[in-house]
Amino acid sequence: MRLLLFGTALAAFAAPALADDGVPLSPGEIVASARAEDWVVIPPEDLLVLDLTADADGKPRRVVIQLIPPPFSQGWVENIRTLAKARWYDGTSVNRVQDNYVVQWGDADGEDPAKAKALPKGLQRFTEREYTQVFRETYPLDWIMVEPDHSFFTEKCLYAGAEDENGKFDEEICIEIENWPPASVYSLGFNFAHNSREIWPVHCYGMVGVGRNLSPDTGTGAELYTVIGHAPRHLDRNIALVGRVIEGIEHLSSLPRGTGPLGFYETAVERVPIDSVRLGNEAVGLPAYEYLSTETETFARYVDARANRQDEFFIRPAGGADICNVPVPVRRKPSL
Repeated sequence: MRLLLFGTALAAFAAPALADDGVPLSPGEIVASARAEDWVVIPPEDLLVLDLTADADGKPRRVVIQLIPPPFSQGWVENIRTLAKARWYDGTSVNRVQDNYVVQWGDADGEDPAKAKALPKGLQRFTEREYTQVFRETYPLDWIMVEPDHSFFTEKCLYAGAEDENGKFDEEICIEIENWPPASVYSLGFNFAHNSREIWPVHCYGMVGVGRNLSPDTGTGAELYTVIGHAPRHLDRNIALVGRVIEGIEHLSSLPRGTGPLGFYETAVERVPIDSVRLGNEAVGLPAYEYLSTETETFARYVDARANRQDEFFIRPAGGADICNVPVPVRRKPSL
């Protein structure tokens, strides 16, 4: 999907951000120039910390995941919190590594009722509707990327209120927006896509989702995966997304590929043990993390630079960017 830039502060993109010598800044240089107040701290309770066993050289392997905020968490995130607090993930393993696709972890014996690890009490069950339809009015529109070819869309409306059995809403707000409809929005460190009626998180590199069996099963959160290849956007709205890896993805993406069907490991010795999984407010030695606010001019210039590279290496600006090629920057919070 090739996207062009549009936003509420489009005037900020009238000219590229320049260094002192007049050379256009790269996206990384723009992010590095952000003011301290441009960054938003991620609450530690919204982080999930996955500690694999040490590698062959004895080095620790920690993966930090930012859990997706409401309304997109849709209850699965609460299940993950329950599982982490119960220490359920401790002693499970990475069981699947499929090249250019996903890494999956959980109970290796989960499909065998006689051997499966007992789940803690209080886990919720959900229907497919929770991840196939998240309505537009639940989400504040701040920064947008829009799809240039919108010929198959006939409406320029936002929908609000309840939907009846005929698909009608209590309120329809029709507005004029060039290049309607928006194809993605940014907030709270995540990328989202939507049409004129629905909004959903997208399967970009590093996104974390809930493994499930065939419909109507929707998964509990006991089986999780992360994307380690080209964005499998065909999974959008077919599986619940619950977060994204913000640090340590290399500890998952570099694992040996499974040789069984779908990249599953065929023997127990191949599996990578998980020592512990904790919420960020329970993890030992976890630094503070923050993301670049999507409501700042710095972010606007960063997005424009990703879509229109003009720094020295580039000859021809692309004039657009893939939705997954413009992630919201995240960093460790600097020490004062």
